[in-house]
Amino acid sequence: MPSLIGNSSSALYGELDLIGSNKDKEKKSIKGEKIYEIQSKGNSTTQKRRLRSQTTRDSPISSPSKPCSPTKWKLPRRCISGSPNSSGISKESNDKLSRFSKSLQKRLSDTFLPKYSEQMNAVKEVLHVSTTPSVVVCREEEQKRVLELCKGCIEQEKAGSVYVCGCPGTGKSLSMEKVKQLLVGWAEEILEKYQPRKKISVALSPLQHLQNLFSQKKQSSGEKMMLIIVDELDYLITKDRSVLHDLFMLTTYPFSRCLLIGIANAIDLADRFLPRLQPLNCKPMVVTFRAYSKDQILKILQERLMALPYNAFQPQALELCARKVAAASGDMRKALCVCRSAIEMLEVELRDPTCNMNLVLVEKTLCGQQTAPPTEFSAKQEIDTVRVDHMAIALTKTFKSPVVDIIQSLPQHQQIILCSAVKLFRRGKKDTTVGELNRFYSDICKSVLIPQVGILELSSMCRGLSDQGLLKLGQSREDKLKRVTLQVDEADIIFALQGIRFFQNCLQ
Repeated sequence: MPSLIGNSSSALYGELDLIGSNKDKEKKSIKGEKIYEIQSKGNSTTQKRRLRSQTTRDSPISSPSKPCSPTKWKLPRRCISGSPNSSGISKESNDKLSRFSKSLQKRLSDTFLPKYSEQMNAVKEVLHVSTTPSVVVCREEEQKRVLELCKGCIEQEKAGSVYVCGCPGTGKSLSMEKVKQLLVGWAEEILEKYQPRKKISVALSPLQHLQNLFSQKKQSSGEKMMLIIVDELDYLITKDRSVLHDLFMLTTYPFSRCLLIGIANAIDLADRFLPRLQPLNCKPMVVTFRAYSKDQILKILQERLMALPYNAFQPQALELCARKVAAASGDMRKALCVCRSAIEMLEVELRDPTCNMNLVLVEKTLCGQQTAPPTEFSAKQEIDTVRVDHMAIALTKTFKSPVVDIIQSLPQHQQIILCSAVKLFRRGKKDTTVGELNRFYSDICKSVLIPQVGILELSSMCRGLSDQGLLKLGQSREDKLKRVTLQVDEADIIFALQGIRFFQNCLQ
């Protein structure tokens, strides 16, 4: 045995003794870094006792991608500066890491993750009313009419006026802003934005200053025309209607070179408030913006959401919003408000997962059918987008009748009176007397063991309900003979009180 080990054994044990004596010094100088030179010449026993650090150093490339122990990660990084190939390896690993991070960011940016506040804020910003879309869709016909009239007036160098009207939220102001951009781009050298260089006299109003400007033959901007856009024209209606009349009369001045575009909600404003413009042949061209249809609302919502690289809404949810808003008013601002409210419902669900069951119940109630429970994958996929139940709750909050709020804020006895009226009018009656209403009221109070009020106090409460527009109370010498008529829909009363168990029993 001694003949087999020879000098190799003494060298090995000598190195190991050196490790033990210098162990504390090496920990202080280089933490965890141990380099040993062990020379073994074909001895199997010595090969088994070789340290792993020596095996790592002897390998042609020290790769940290396959670590055998936690210290294996540290050794290549600390020794890499001493190897000739260290810079190439570090650059290659950094390139791989940067490519991986970029691909990961791209995948994350293309996927809607509601837990990230940046993405939620981006969706809200896209759906905000103040956000101007790059393209104004579904109003090309109206824009074309106004743009052609303005171009014709500029080419003929004459004044003209347009009155743009329509219901609120139909894109009037947005379309006229787009027309202004197109018109200024078409005739940049002809049109100029009016900005008076001199301070206007305090005695003159801006309208009077324009009248004086167009009454003079020589003007500082005589070769250029002026575009005047007056939004919310309804606020200029006065008792004598002089402001509106003088404003549209600017186009009749001998040296007038202005294009006037007035925007308001009233469709017949020009006929009612400007009757004297017709004989003077200066009646403005009327362009009417009709309410948006279901397809138009859906197209506008999709156009806005196309600016995002991910899908935040289910198609069925957007269609439900478009149908409801189109049937109610066709107001695009209302549709944007509903979508933002649906996003907030998704945020509430993510903060409180227990409310998910309530949303599922709402969805089943709206659909009117029982559906199979969703799988784990589909449930995880659906929670990342705005679903139909989110949109349904947002629609309910937005289009909630003010009558419902009034009924829910009433005292209990007045609510019982309304319940009595609903039960009474279910029999086909259109009106009744206070005395008969008192009989139904007494029956409900006795059934739920609530002390009832007298006929005089009941009549006084009916008078209060009449003042709020819920009941119509007739005139009579005796209180019990006064006629009572229900002024609101029975469905509103049932909807307002259906959440209270007490009134559910009363209405059965």
